[in-house]
Amino acid sequence: MAANTNLTTARETKNDEFYTQWADIEREINAYLEYDPDVFRDKVILLPCDDPEWSNFTKFFALHFMDFGLKKLISTSFAPDAKPARTPARDKYQPTLFELSDPRFDETKTRANGKLYILDATDVTADDVINIEDLQWSYLIGDGDFRSDEITALRDEADIVITNPPFSQFSEFIVWLVDGGKQFAVIGSSNATTYKEVFPLIQGNKLWKGATGNTSDMVFGVPKGAEVAEEDRQKAAKLGYPSDDRYDYTRLGNSCWFTNVDHGRRHQPLQLMSEADNIKFSKHKEVRGLGYQRYDNYDAIEVPFVDAIPADYEGAMGVPITFLDKYNPDQFEILGTLESSDPGNTLRTRWYSAQEQKDAYFRRFGKSGTIPLNMSGVINDVKVFKRILIRRKASA
Repeated sequence: MAANTNLTTARETKNDEFYTQWADIEREINAYLEYDPDVFRDKVILLPCDDPEWSNFTKFFALHFMDFGLKKLISTSFAPDAKPARTPARDKYQPTLFELSDPRFDETKTRANGKLYILDATDVTADDVINIEDLQWSYLIGDGDFRSDEITALRDEADIVITNPPFSQFSEFIVWLVDGGKQFAVIGSSNATTYKEVFPLIQGNKLWKGATGNTSDMVFGVPKGAEVAEEDRQKAAKLGYPSDDRYDYTRLGNSCWFTNVDHGRRHQPLQLMSEADNIKFSKHKEVRGLGYQRYDNYDAIEVPFVDAIPADYEGAMGVPITFLDKYNPDQFEILGTLESSDPGNTLRTRWYSAQEQKDAYFRRFGKSGTIPLNMSGVINDVKVFKRILIRRKASA
């Protein structure tokens, strides 16, 4: 619950400064490289919402610029004065040391303008190595908002966009990426799988979970003074990230990567038992000996646990959204959701009237009220949790 609370707080207060740790970047990027060693070769990488003084993204790709065979690395940062008032980083902003030592330093622009960082084949230090020491910077014309024409032009120049975008603007950021027709790998809340801007992309196999699913804890640095739940602070410390002079740290167990860059882990088939074996041997009491219930309002069976998906069932199945962490598009197809936001779903067999929803409440609780039955799958007047409708592919 605390992880969700932190994300909710970020959305409500627009405190979106969650700095990704090196290990989480490395783990994800390595999964792409394992699948295709040349995935970044001769590519232009854009890292928006980034600042190499604070963020690990630019440092990571600058270190591996030559290893990965990059053509160009572009990073942009957001102007301090453009951040919401009373955010810790705005209140405590200090120009970076490399900026203060540069004759181009401008006291007004350092707060009002974003910054542009470029790393290309230019060997600034003349040491035959391209790394962060060769990073060149300048002030942006605007504040660095990704929606600006200035940053959109950089998106159009890039081949792949990689970042941890503002949590409060995740849906808009995904739309911006898709409109640009780019490959991308971005961090967000696992809850985003159900967003109306995101789920159709997942269903259409145009976006998927990264190699780091929400079953893995991710730790983020936050500016000193940002609100952090104590239990998440302690969990981050146990994972090796105690608070220091620069950051506090929080653990967000519900965060994950979203990408359209392929990785081998999404092609690993789920190892599942047959329907008969699940009924005999499943560790879940909801399935063992009882079998699978059918929805009252969808032509599908309820599968309450991912590991209880029957390997030989030919029809539609409603499965938990955590299925997406292990979704193999070669094994299953996604048909839709058990949600009123998916009204065109051809598997829906029934819509409940207002009176039927009131009658269901009375039957269950013996008093007046309404159960919003059209919001989900229903079994005997009882709503189930959020479910994704899937079907096994004939060739699987």
